[in-house]
Amino acid sequence: MLHSTYKINELFETIQGEGAFTGQPSIFIRLQGCPVACSWCDTKHTWDIELEQEVNADTVLAKTEETTQWSNVTVEQILAIVKAQGYQAKHLVITGGEPCMVDLTPLCLAFEQHGYSCQVETSGTFEVLVSEQCWVTVSPKINMRGGYKILSSALARANEIKHPVATEQHVDELKALLKTHNVGEKQVYLQPISQKPRATELAIKTCIENNWRLSVQVHKYIGIE
Repeated sequence: MLHSTYKINELFETIQGEGAFTGQPSIFIRLQGCPVACSWCDTKHTWDIELEQEVNADTVLAKTEETTQWSNVTVEQILAIVKAQGYQAKHLVITGGEPCMVDLTPLCLAFEQHGYSCQVETSGTFEVLVSEQCWVTVSPKINMRGGYKILSSALARANEIKHPVATEQHVDELKALLKTHNVGEKQVYLQPISQKPRATELAIKTCIENNWRLSVQVHKYIGIE
């Protein structure tokens, strides 16, 4: 199982700035590849898997800017990198790209066996294959250019639903989605897109009206990765 490989665009330690784990010291693993094609995506460099952009893990670790370069590494190698880097965080965030394009179970189990908690951030458009203990954040990407539908199974597995909003249409789409899939009492977070004042005002108003929570991408406000 430990020989499963993952295409990693970035690996770094920071503070989680979104959702239920806001403020949590975290190790982020950003995987390459995403066909969902959100127009306002802030990680478009992770969309395409170009074979000529494959590099070694040291090159990925040394990145100082966003690039399309990625490294194919095993779970064992990832654990070794984390140990060698001396990271103190014990919370692993697997993001992308769309991380659920691949089976994340081996990665989650390996880190959990070494005392880490795991979290996956997904669009909800692929089956969520993770460990039982993994915290799943579904940020449902509704009606995006890629044409992928939100899966009921992904919403059912979600521990939290974190929805980007900029307009009333985004709010209406979320309400329709929640009603259609009957997600129960899961905690819902609204996240203003790009920190725009109007989006933030709408998110605050909607959170109060629906007893939802606000997620404001703290890392962007304080200027960290």
